[in-house]
Amino acid sequence: MRTLFVDPKTDFVFKKIFGTEEHKPLLVALLNGLLELDEVHRVVEVELLSPEQRPVVQELMRSIVDVKCVDARGARYVVEMQVLNVEGFDKRVVYNVAKAYTTQLKRGQKYPDLDDVIGVTICDFELWPRREMPHVPMLSRWCMQEQHRGAKGLGQLQFVFLELPKYDASRPPVTAVEKWAYFFREADNLEMVPEVLAERPYADALEAARAADFTEEEWDAYIRAGMAIQDKRGALSLASKQGRAQGWQEGKQEGKQEGRQEGMRAMRAALSEVLRQRGLTPGPQEQERLDGCEDLGTLQRWLVQAVSATSVSDALG
Repeated sequence: MRTLFVDPKTDFVFKKIFGTEEHKPLLVALLNGLLELDEVHRVVEVELLSPEQRPVVQELMRSIVDVKCVDARGARYVVEMQVLNVEGFDKRVVYNVAKAYTTQLKRGQKYPDLDDVIGVTICDFELWPRREMPHVPMLSRWCMQEQHRGAKGLGQLQFVFLELPKYDASRPPVTAVEKWAYFFREADNLEMVPEVLAERPYADALEAARAADFTEEEWDAYIRAGMAIQDKRGALSLASKQGRAQGWQEGKQEGKQEGRQEGMRAMRAALSEVLRQRGLTPGPQEQERLDGCEDLGTLQRWLVQAVSATSVSDALG
């Protein structure tokens, strides 16, 4: 049985709502809302990058929507919806934005031709947990700052994060940021259009997420996307439990370093099991690469990719 609205946090739906020519006004509204831009600097038009314009960078291709947004300054934006928190995610965001900046220059172009790049990331988890960093709000903005006097500069790279779990559900949403957070968190649980989302652009976003308008093929793709997320959560949970259990036992006997090594061995075992269940067999070089990996973040990323990969090379990409 279909819900009234689908979950906009799944990659398929996020692309459908914010990454198509038909719904470009929704992307403009989302950017203006999350960037809290005044009238002078508001985004007025967006141009979705064609496949030929996208940087050929594996990590950057994993962003849900990679767009070129034209505002008063001609800035570019990398927009991403991230459901699962994986080790090194913040570094990946910085890498993606930096790549989007450096790959602008073609042969013969000069540095003044570079446009600013702003990463806009919506997280369905706390990237900066409240218990550790209580002063980081639900919507945070990051840019370079001079450390002695606090002067802001070098704004060519900027980062905006919306952490959905920090939304205050004890009261109705009031600001544009709160309404977008409410939309992402609650859309698939709604049984009617709530009054707080009855105006544009939120009502238009809900209309684009209306399940009844999905074709059978789109609905099947949506269900598969949701199942893939659950599979990835399960794989990460399994690897985490195995790594903690075996690493802790080994750590008690032979010290923390050996315990860490045992934890990585458990992660490799979980990755091998996922590949086996999907009928994927590593070749000699791929197996050597898997066995020789000593970076826990890389192993975790491979595990997430293996859940939906169609080949071992995709999983280890």
